[in-house]
Amino acid sequence: MIILVVNCGSSTVKCQLIRTGPEQTLARMLVEGLGSQDTTVSYDGPAGRRKYIKRMVEHQEALEEILSVLSAPDTGALRSLDEIEGVGHRVVHGGEKLTGSTILTEEVAEVIKEAIELAPLHNPAHLRGFRAASALLPKAVQVAVFDTAFHQTMPPEAYTYGLPHDYYTRYRIRRYGFHGTSHRFVSQRFAEIRHAAPADFKLITCHLGNGCSVCAIDRGRSVDTSMGFTPLEGLLMGTRCGDIDPAVILYIMARENAGIPETDAVMNWRGGLLGISGISNDMRTLMAARKQGDGRAKLAIDAFCYRLKKYISAYFGVLNGADAIIFTGGIGEHQPLVRELSCAGLDAFGIRIDAEKNNSAVGVEADITASGAGTGVWVIPTNEELLIARDTARCILDAREGIHE
Repeated sequence: MIILVVNCGSSTVKCQLIRTGPEQTLARMLVEGLGSQDTTVSYDGPAGRRKYIKRMVEHQEALEEILSVLSAPDTGALRSLDEIEGVGHRVVHGGEKLTGSTILTEEVAEVIKEAIELAPLHNPAHLRGFRAASALLPKAVQVAVFDTAFHQTMPPEAYTYGLPHDYYTRYRIRRYGFHGTSHRFVSQRFAEIRHAAPADFKLITCHLGNGCSVCAIDRGRSVDTSMGFTPLEGLLMGTRCGDIDPAVILYIMARENAGIPETDAVMNWRGGLLGISGISNDMRTLMAARKQGDGRAKLAIDAFCYRLKKYISAYFGVLNGADAIIFTGGIGEHQPLVRELSCAGLDAFGIRIDAEKNNSAVGVEADITASGAGTGVWVIPTNEELLIARDTARCILDAREGIHE
């Protein structure tokens, strides 16, 4: 089955064309800068790689361009658009009602619309992508896969905030968590490597990129995660501050005479690695600066790893032990020093890393556990698009079986 995985942002459309059974990525495309004069289209497929400028404004224009390239004779990715049997849409927020991947009907679209107030930057773009794909690929089945769905198994004591309860009942204020597709993928992949089922393991998965989150997974089910009502909570990230005393926000607003938009920008776009270092939100840049003796770059990295160490320790308690710690995401997969610092001093939990294995594990799947350590430490590259394709194919097959019954 050929699946088109679509991830629509406010000014981007990212797609992968994936064949399931046997699994193979046929092509990748990215449209960036919708609405600008320099809309950029990137293609990686059978015809090689290319990049070009073509001004586009709407998501439908971008998807039209993507489908045109994928089906053009010189690309070789598709003979016909009719080969696409399903379109898997990455959707950031499904609220409390959408707890698993599902065929994207008008009824489901209405629930996604209800969750716009919880994800105002993302859900509207996802709905535009759904409308565009439905119009351009009328024979394909549309499926929604939610970032929040995996975390809907959290118990109330994990997702409830210490606020008046009517804020939850009236405004749906609670911990939702994000990066669910990534946490689910690497936990399932770990089980595959061990020739077992996800239900056989207790895992702490660390998705580390520009956005970062940790998840406590108890036998295949998310029981806690570091991101909260929004992706701002939890770990220190590229530009997000992560956990902070709420009173600090009020203090800054008073001292700076700042309004909500300005303060929101400080926490989401001027904090994190960028805010502490004053240099960059890119861990690669900070690592280079650290080697040159930059003190603030070192502080940013140390604070990043210290925060992660605290969450790993906390989730070890939540799970009453763990079989393995898994690192994934751009930073988790490519930065041995981050893994080293984050696991240092956790010997009491049986967590020890083999230095040679760790330094060799850059962008590859690897067991970096030290000999004799009681808790495994692994690097497993994430593949959220593949998980979305798998879910899309499964939803289609389940629907067909239901029809035949």
